[in-house]
Amino acid sequence: MLAVVGTVPESGFPLLAGRATLQDDHISIQGKRTTVNRGTPALLAAAAKVAQTLGQEEPFAYLIGDIGRGDGSRKLYEYLLQHLKQGGFHTIAFHYVQPLVEWHERILATIKEMRPEPVLIADAGYMYMAKMSRQSAAYDLFTPDIGELAFLADDSAPHPFYTRGFILHEQDRVPDLISKVYGNGNAPRHLLVKGIKDYVVSKEGVQGVIDSPVEESMEAIGGTGDTLTGIVSALSASGMSIKEAAIVAARTNRIAGSYAHPTPATQVAEIIRHIPEALRSCLKENK
Repeated sequence: MLAVVGTVPESGFPLLAGRATLQDDHISIQGKRTTVNRGTPALLAAAAKVAQTLGQEEPFAYLIGDIGRGDGSRKLYEYLLQHLKQGGFHTIAFHYVQPLVEWHERILATIKEMRPEPVLIADAGYMYMAKMSRQSAAYDLFTPDIGELAFLADDSAPHPFYTRGFILHEQDRVPDLISKVYGNGNAPRHLLVKGIKDYVVSKEGVQGVIDSPVEESMEAIGGTGDTLTGIVSALSASGMSIKEAAIVAARTNRIAGSYAHPTPATQVAEIIRHIPEALRSCLKENK
């Protein structure tokens, strides 16, 4: 089973722990609904679509509101310390949570007590925290965009905003940045680098480059990186290796976008609706 840990930018949103179901472009957890637009709800929606397509269990969500002050994230961390070991999860994906480094060691120690140890995936704030804690190697997969990759490659940067020499969307730097990430020890076992081209990487080098189909409008649609993380997390939970899951996820996300015939005004929920047919198409191609 897949567990997803994240927040929503909504003050007063309660702490929820339960199965996440997709209902009319809303994620529902313990009877509480939130819209699928971007962030963790978009990740959960994409993961739910994959699970439904593969006949797997719906993702289990740990979700709370946090508008950037960290209060919700602290409550979520406290809850995880008490309950995470009881879940028996195959894969755990950490998403938008305030990077409070003092909590990271405690959460990671709890996870290391789980048997078998789950596959660990980190994106967004949790990826930053893993790097700042010098614990990237404990993770199986990070899913950075190019800016976040530059942060991982810069050994001294405390946050992506402070990355040395970073130029937005400088795609040509990706191979060099990947090399630096693994050279400075800030790498998990695998990377799925999201961009105009998607790179699947391990310490042995680039394992795959996915660059088609291309929909330029996808770059302007918020949440498409979140859906990619949701797809790869759900595929991992189904038993796929990280390498295979990352390649299939990148291809599926692109195909779903193509099926939606997107414009810059397209909402990510419209792309999520096409994930089942895109995944079936991708799996058929791989046979």
